[in-house]
This record gives sequence, C-alpha cells and structure tokens, in this order.
Amino acid sequence: MSNLARSTAARSRTGSVGRGWRLFDGEIDGVLLGTVIALLAIGLLMMFSASYPAAIQDGQKGTFYAYKQMIFAVGGLVLMAFASVVNYHFYEKLWVSGSAFAVSLLLLVVVLIPGIGITRGGATRWIQIGGKNGMTFQPSELMKIAIVLFFAMLIVRNEHRMSKFMYGIVPYMLMLGLVAGLMMKEPHLSGTLIIAALALTLIFVGGARPLHFVILIIIGAVCITAVVLFLIKFKGIGYFQTRILSWRDPFNPEYMQDQTWQTSQSLIAIGSGGMFGLGLGASRQKFQYLPEAQNDFVFAILCEEFGLVGAITVILLFCLLIFRGFYIAAKAKDKFGMLVAVGLTMHIGLQALLNIAVVSNAIPNTGISLPFFSYGGTALMMQLVEMGILLNISRQARLD
Repeated sequence: MSNLARSTAARSRTGSVGRGWRLFDGEIDGVLLGTVIALLAIGLLMMFSASYPAAIQDGQKGTFYAYKQMIFAVGGLVLMAFASVVNYHFYEKLWVSGSAFAVSLLLLVVVLIPGIGITRGGATRWIQIGGKNGMTFQPSELMKIAIVLFFAMLIVRNEHRMSKFMYGIVPYMLMLGLVAGLMMKEPHLSGTLIIAALALTLIFVGGARPLHFVILIIIGAVCITAVVLFLIKFKGIGYFQTRILSWRDPFNPEYMQDQTWQTSQSLIAIGSGGMFGLGLGASRQKFQYLPEAQNDFVFAILCEEFGLVGAITVILLFCLLIFRGFYIAAKAKDKFGMLVAVGLTMHIGLQALLNIAVVSNAIPNTGISLPFFSYGGTALMMQLVEMGILLNISRQARLD
C-alpha cells in the first residue's frame, strides 16, 4: 500500500476525532442547530407580540423591545457561529477558564457597589454599559458559562483525586459558596439555584463518590434549615405560611391583589388559549393585565395565542435540544467535552423547566427567564454562545 493510501485509510478510520486543533473539525450537529434556530425564531415572534403593549406603555414604539431583542439575537448568532468553530479545548486551558471565572466573580462584586449596580424590582443584578440609553449587562449570566468551563477544567485536571472528599468536594463547595453568597446579596435566588445545580451535576458526573454526595445533602439540609429559622426569627412564621398558602390558592382575593396577581393572570392566559389559541397578537392578558409579559411570563402569552398545541410544540423542541445535548455529551471524544456538554445542556434544560413550572404555578414564583424567549440581551447572547460551544463539541464527537 502506498503512503498516500495509508494516509487516506488512517483519516477514514479516525474521522474528525483525529484532526486535533484544526479550525473546522467535521460537521456540526444539524439537529441541534435546527432546534436552536427554531426556538429562537419562535421566541422572537413571541417577543414581538408580547412586548408590543409594554413598549407603548413605556412611551416607545410598539416594536421597541422586539427590535432590541432582534439585534441581540443577530449578535448572539454571530457569537454562536464563532464559538462553533473555536476548538473547545481552548477553554480547557487554565488561564482561559480561570480568567472567565475570575472576571465573572469580580463582576458579581462590582454589581453590588452602590451607584454601579442597577436595581429593578428590589434586585440589583445589572450593570449599565454605554450611559443611560446604553445596554445593561447581567454578570450572573456570564457566571453560568464560566462555572461550567472552570469546574470541568478542574475536574479533568484532578480526575484521579475526585473520589477523595478533600479534593472532589471541598474546593468546589468553597467556590460555589462564594458565588452563591454574592448572588444572594443581589438577591437572585433562581440564578443561585441554577448555578448550584450545574456545579453539583458536574461534580457528580466528574467522579465524586455517591457517599460524599449524601454527606453534602445532609450539610445542605442543615444550612437550609438554619436559614429558614433565621428568616422566621426576623420575618415571622406568618411570612412562610402566606407564601405557601398564596401559592396553593393564587385566586384567593386575600392574596391576588398583591402576592399572586402575576401568577393568577398567567393562569388565566394559559386557560384562555384552549387547544389552538386565540391567534398571533390576539392575547388579552398582555394588555397590562399580566406584568412582565415579555420577560419571565412570555410562555403564558404563547399559550394564550397558540394554545395547547403551541405550548407542546415548544416543550418538545426544548426536549429535543436537551436530548441532543446529552447525546453529544455521551459521544464526546474526551471527558472535558463530556462535562462541558452536560453542563451547558443542563443549564438550558433546567432553566426552561423552572420557567414553565413557575408560569403554570407548579412551583412558587422565583423570577426566572425562558431561554431564547424572554427579553434580555445578556441572557440571549450567552445562551447562543453556549450552543456554539456545544456545536463545536459535536464537530469532534463520534456521532452516528
């Protein structure tokens, strides 16, 4: 066999896996890409419909929020395309993932500095960029990516020590505790829960012993109990009773005008949609009945305008994205790629699940956005970057 024939045969056997650091490493996963584009397109359509009354109410053109979201989407798609061709092993370098984590941590501190952080609805989560008419940046969205990359890098580097409690649990819990403490100062409960879930998932998948997780759960339960007792002391037991009772009965007049107005209007919107919905743009609840219709509760407007069929379609698209993400993780050529794919997929899936659960009152309102749908430039662009990284992992994965 000639040298040329041997070289060709070797390339045929190794496929994209053996191409190392080349810019283009095989074909991206078309199913994942198509699903992301479909969710983004539906999300922009719903943004146009849901945000129109809010924009008019705010003294802007009806397309104000939809236009800004479109700009963020275009920028996010450019970043996604770039991330899809940057070899994901680039993030495995200590200075890359470490810097991302350090910068995200610094920004979480900066946002708490009086005069810098922007407060909305009692939470200080945003940094103003470009003056009063510029854009805002939410550091917690960057942290969601940074903690996945940083933890994945550390786990791979310490793979042989992950079964030891002092190496496989303690360092990660200290870092997670620092991040969670800063985010709860904002406060940002839903973001804290998501980041904690991502970190714990990576630690478990990364090789930590199940017994150590049991110990961790016990410690967590004790800490949560302590926090609840602390809040009861300062807010009274009635605060928690009211929260639980209002969640179980959102249409109770005693709670509806104050605590559960948003939830009750969301349920009315969902129920009004029926099987096929009222039609695009025909929602009634978005006309100042349902607060933040273009943000956390855009899924309720989708249900009202496209009915059960539209809601199931979107849910199935998210399920397909999650399935494909975990499939890519299972087929990744190395542990770092597997961990990153699991973390990024877990983020989108968990956030979508929690948002839909909040909108449908399956869980109490925690203020969490729906990926690719809710208004917010930082979140949308970061989510598309995550999908770009996942697409690059698929380039080098052993996909069937």
